Amino acid sequence: MRMKRMAAVAAVAGLAVAMAACGGDSDEGGSGTGASGIVGKAESQNKLVIGVKADQPGLGLQTGSQYEGFDIEIAKIIAKGLGVEESGIEWKTTVSANREPFIEQGTVDLVVATYTINDERKQKVNFAGPYYVAGQDLLVKSDSTLTGPDQLAGKTVCSVTGSTPAKRITENYPDAKLQQFDAYSKCLPLLENGQVDAVTTDDIILAGYAAQDQYAGKFKVVGSTFSDEPYGIGLKKDDTTGCEKVNEILTAAAEDGSYKAAWDATLGKSGTAAPELDTTKLTHCGAV
Repeated sequence: MRMKRMAAVAAVAGLAVAMAACGGDSDEGGSGTGASGIVGKAESQNKLVIGVKADQPGLGLQTGSQYEGFDIEIAKIIAKGLGVEESGIEWKTTVSANREPFIEQGTVDLVVATYTINDERKQKVNFAGPYYVAGQDLLVKSDSTLTGPDQLAGKTVCSVTGSTPAKRITENYPDAKLQQFDAYSKCLPLLENGQVDAVTTDDIILAGYAAQDQYAGKFKVVGSTFSDEPYGIGLKKDDTTGCEKVNEILTAAAEDGSYKAAWDATLGKSGTAAPELDTTKLTHCGAV
């Protein structure tokens, strides 16, 4: 009997040692919390790879090795909230077509790139936010009397071939004259010299163009949106903890003024007032 008790004690002791060893392995990387996803990576490595656009003035614009714009400032706020300083951010240029693949494959940890939350994308990735709800709008000359899409009959509107904004003009405002190019930037000189009456796409993108130095004071965003485009922060579909943490950071940014400061330093230069970040509309991060 005594021998049996000794064997049992030895077995328990052995199990305890094994469990301690397993616990050490789970803390590899130094976070000490066992957290996974973006929270775990930020804690253990103090680094994040963030996907952003590189060709959208005021939002995500690359000049040399530097990125600037509202999306970039939002990304910095999130990284800081996760404990990662700017020096720990690796910017990765994304385009619309590779955002989901980049997240799924781990090429990036987050995407902050005028990334509209929709049901199709939510099948592949998780979304925090929205940090801004964009909408299709019109960019016009500062002295224009256009106040909305219902006044476009007989007017020339510039947009991008194959884009949703161009399609919406064709379907909903057939009396407008639609002129299309392969990039919105090609519409701006035409608007400046009066060859087109308006340029149309998401309001936040239009505000970015209007904020460019060469167009300062020349254009205005009408401010009469006719669609909803909630911009979210994409991350891996199973990273619920990371999503909830990002939403906490956005809520804090709305309260402490850093969200407004990010706007004022970028898109606010167009003269467009900072929007209110409605934290009651933040996602549930995939929770049912």
